Amino acid sequence: MLQGMDDLRVGAAFRAVRVRRRWRQSDVAARAGVSQSFVSLVERGHLDRVSLSGLRRLGRALDIRVDVIARWRGGALDRMLALEHSLLAEEVVTAFSRYDGWLIVPEVSFSIYGERGVIDLLAFHTASGSLLVIELKTVIVDVNELVGTLDRKTRLAPRIATERGWRPRSVSRWLIVTRSSTNSRRIEAHRSVLRAAYPSDGRAVRAWLAAPSGVIDALSTWSVTTHGGRGPSSVQRVQLDRRWPTPG
Repeated sequence: MLQGMDDLRVGAAFRAVRVRRRWRQSDVAARAGVSQSFVSLVERGHLDRVSLSGLRRLGRALDIRVDVIARWRGGALDRMLALEHSLLAEEVVTAFSRYDGWLIVPEVSFSIYGERGVIDLLAFHTASGSLLVIELKTVIVDVNELVGTLDRKTRLAPRIATERGWRPRSVSRWLIVTRSSTNSRRIEAHRSVLRAAYPSDGRAVRAWLAAPSGVIDALSTWSVTTHGGRGPSSVQRVQLDRRWPTPG
């Protein structure tokens, strides 16, 4: 019963925003690329009969953010995901000990002109002035939001680094995703977008970390262990294209 009530509230919210904008259902449907019947289903609270991707498109047309929250045994799911994220961060930081000249700081928060967030790992190579923004993902949910968020952090990174007394001469990005069959499928499904944003792979990152020069934008999958990381050498690649993780 509670689920039904929540769905009705969501539907009422979508309708209220549409009415406030003085749009007909057909107007917002055209803007979102969905049918008028889809809009009607949403506004009547029949969310079990619509797709999540369509609901998000409808939300973007109305400037409504659609968040999906998974709950399991109270806060147990949040604690489990936080643990996985912490283990991944610990392994990446440990791997950096193999490379000379790097400073690495976890959980770097920022608030610049109203833009707030946290950089998972921020690394700086003192000799070359190379700044590296590392984004850690245990689960890929929204690829477009992921790319946009990392792009925003990279844009703000030089100022964040300067506030720490670093003087970066270049800024690079490294997206590290926990290796799983689900994440591999999502990477493959959004291959063109991710490849355009992060053309380099783990092998290129290893070489770059050893002697950083210029800018690198990379995506790697990482197999997390419970007894210490295997480092970037754990990156998996497609046999036909070494720059990309193989689907699980």
